[in-house]
Amino acid sequence: MRFPFHLPDNKQFDAVGFGLNAVDHLIVVPEYPAFDTKSRLLEHKQTAGGQTATAMVALQRLGLKTAYAGRFGSDAEGKFGLRAVQEEGVDCEFAEVVEGARNQIAFIIVDARNGERTIIWDRDERVSYAAEEAPLALATRGRVLHLDAHDPPACVRMAEAARAEGTIVSADIDNIYDGLPELLPLINILITSAEFPHRLTGIADERASLVELKARYGCAIVGLTKGARGAVILCGGQFLEAPACKVPQACRDTTGAGDAFHGGLLFGLLTGEDIETSLHLGNAVAALKCRDLGARTALPSSSELREFLLRQD
Repeated sequence: MRFPFHLPDNKQFDAVGFGLNAVDHLIVVPEYPAFDTKSRLLEHKQTAGGQTATAMVALQRLGLKTAYAGRFGSDAEGKFGLRAVQEEGVDCEFAEVVEGARNQIAFIIVDARNGERTIIWDRDERVSYAAEEAPLALATRGRVLHLDAHDPPACVRMAEAARAEGTIVSADIDNIYDGLPELLPLINILITSAEFPHRLTGIADERASLVELKARYGCAIVGLTKGARGAVILCGGQFLEAPACKVPQACRDTTGAGDAFHGGLLFGLLTGEDIETSLHLGNAVAALKCRDLGARTALPSSSELREFLLRQD
């Protein structure tokens, strides 16, 4: 099945992102610790992450041209995070450093047995965007605008500006925020965490909750990622599902896999693939992301991605 919209051609970037960046402190333990115990860690690593920043890095690694707008703290973590995005070649003209603010951070406990993780995070409110602070000049510069909806009023303004100029709006949403109902009708491609449709609609059945989500907000494509169970999309009254790819060697860390999935899916869209192929690309990028501990170096190039998919067949 083809994507049900036309991508504009006369844009500076393939994709632009507006949303979160973060610095993750990954702590690997033999198994998740019981309450009131001590555990010696196996490994600790500081890495750059965040939903939208990771998706833009994934697309850049795959050979596309991307830009990122988001706010970094002026602390050591903020400097580390900004440098990490810049070094990947993502255009950061619209990224900002907020003097005196702390960068978003997360402490992530990774279970060495299966790579699954528990996240403890914090976000300084000073790196948030008010509606009037949205960098509207960036919204129309990409064929796709990708959001994570953490500042919905600002995201609404970005999405409105993008839609007015023919840019396709994609969103990765995993939580319910104030102002979200105003944003959702402006999204063309809404792919969420597995729990989000149930939490928003109150419907437990995955497919029924996606039907309700589409009926309420009119997004051309709605879907959800299911971790080891792959991903499912609803488009044109038809469900399309793709199983997860097997992680090479073994899964070291699932952190950022969903963010990487969005990079792979959008890569398929932007390179003219159909929805089914794009789903497989998303799952493949997510699997390759899980092969290393939080490392952006695990995000593949386009040639590596194609080779990996051939081996899956």
